[in-house]
Amino acid sequence: MAMQLGALVPFTDTGGDPSQVRDFALQLEAMGYDFLEAPDHVLGGKPEPGQTIASDMFHDPFVLLGFLSGVTTKLQFSTGVLILAQRQTALVAKQAACLDVLCGGRFRLGIGVGWNPVEFTGLNENFHNRGRRSEEQVQVMRALWGQDHVSFKGRYHTIDDAGINPRPPSGTMPIWFGGHHEHTLPRIAKWGDGWMPNAYPPDQTALDIFGQLWRMTEEAGRDRSAVGIEVWTSLGDGKEADWRQEVEFWKKAGVSHICLTTTFNRRHHKRIAGKTLADHLAALKRYHAAVADLL
Repeated sequence: MAMQLGALVPFTDTGGDPSQVRDFALQLEAMGYDFLEAPDHVLGGKPEPGQTIASDMFHDPFVLLGFLSGVTTKLQFSTGVLILAQRQTALVAKQAACLDVLCGGRFRLGIGVGWNPVEFTGLNENFHNRGRRSEEQVQVMRALWGQDHVSFKGRYHTIDDAGINPRPPSGTMPIWFGGHHEHTLPRIAKWGDGWMPNAYPPDQTALDIFGQLWRMTEEAGRDRSAVGIEVWTSLGDGKEADWRQEVEFWKKAGVSHICLTTTFNRRHHKRIAGKTLADHLAALKRYHAAVADLL
């Protein structure tokens, strides 16, 4: 199966002007990219190292992707990642279902537990049980997408014979987990359709952790092919030959999706030098031309 290639919206450089956002998506689609990925932060804090700050621009993913679904025709969409545990579960299920209907099934829901207590405090949610709650949230969403009426009694949720409308036409939706916590892999093996790690370079450490995920998936009674893997890559370093070598590695490793980031500048990832929309589009075009035949 061919790998899919996408790109993360470079909000922190380009801002959120509607014409810029629209042009980015349309150019991405015209170049032949498969998907666009939207980051998520509701609140930012004070300027501190490693902190998402209040001046950083992030459109709400559901609003953004709803807007872009109306101006594109085949580009797929993903959240990368939606911080699920700081949101009401039934509301996310409803928003995701509406987006799925409006974009014609081009959406997959990437979720994570978050890392910034500032956001949880401001949204009146508990930062300290976010991982455990997210497990139940996935079960609640699956039920709401698949059934007209849901009765659910869990540790964190109670639904008394209620449902959402619309529901996804397929009765479900792809849920992909981000993050690298020790509990992430077991959650994916039980309930996930994919994993979205960005911490691993193309080397043996990635192969080892992928192997762990697939073993856990089979132990959970599922086929390993039911779980995809999306890795992030960047092009602030290296040349075309280096990019091709990395893509070949990921393909051999069983990766299903590659997301290109032009602003991410952590761990082994290096951002591009330019910051204008034209700079980002030129970089995306150059990368696609270099690796498209390998996908």
